[in-house]
Amino acid sequence: MNGLVLVYAGLAGLAIGSFLNVCVYRLPAGLSVVTPRSRCPQCERPIRWYENIPVASYIALRGRCRGCGERISLQYPLVELATGAIWVAMAARFGPTLAALSGAVFLTLLLGIALTDAREYIIPDEFSLGGLLLGLAFAALPGGMPFLHAVAGAAVGFGCLYLVAVAGQWIFRKEAMGGGDIKMMAMVGAFVGPWGALLTIFLGALLGTLIFGPISIVTKRLVPFGIFLALGAAVTHGWGDALIQWYWGLLSGTG
Repeated sequence: MNGLVLVYAGLAGLAIGSFLNVCVYRLPAGLSVVTPRSRCPQCERPIRWYENIPVASYIALRGRCRGCGERISLQYPLVELATGAIWVAMAARFGPTLAALSGAVFLTLLLGIALTDAREYIIPDEFSLGGLLLGLAFAALPGGMPFLHAVAGAAVGFGCLYLVAVAGQWIFRKEAMGGGDIKMMAMVGAFVGPWGALLTIFLGALLGTLIFGPISIVTKRLVPFGIFLALGAAVTHGWGDALIQWYWGLLSGTG
């Protein structure tokens, strides 16, 4: 693996992570991610370009606004570092290929979804529907997933959660599944295919029950299911084929 490829991937990931921070804060509020320029939420001083260099500016400013001294959220550099790590990992795994770019974009979208759902209980359409279009576009390119496989995955992901929502509404007489989760699974299916979509739903439900279930019982808070679907989709992207083969091996008695 050419080290320069990893360096370029890391720099691209850091820059995209900086933009992802903007999306996470602005999209749930229905704000433009282009204008106005980034500014301090406390003193509203516009942030200069040299104060907005991923990670480096946070360190140079010691985590505080140059104008008013207000502390800058640690989320900014952490998201930038996480996105940079995603892009480096995909480049290391797949090399300079379409699979690396597709995987990096997919995992970045999942990170954005997890953050917005955790903060606001919202999954913006820009992540879900925009990601669906990107997933189908990658599948349409030479070397990508077979296009009909991606379409089937989107249909399975959307259809399964839509049926859960309808059944839950009928049984419990209240909303059992948010529309954002349903649209998100269409996006996930476009990237991981129909079997991957089913595995994602299973893993998301399992993780949500084990991790957030007890908290929800005590606090009566709604489960931010998008977080756990994002975790399930990330596991599926990395190890889905092996998990599915292992499961079929158990069913057939050959595993």
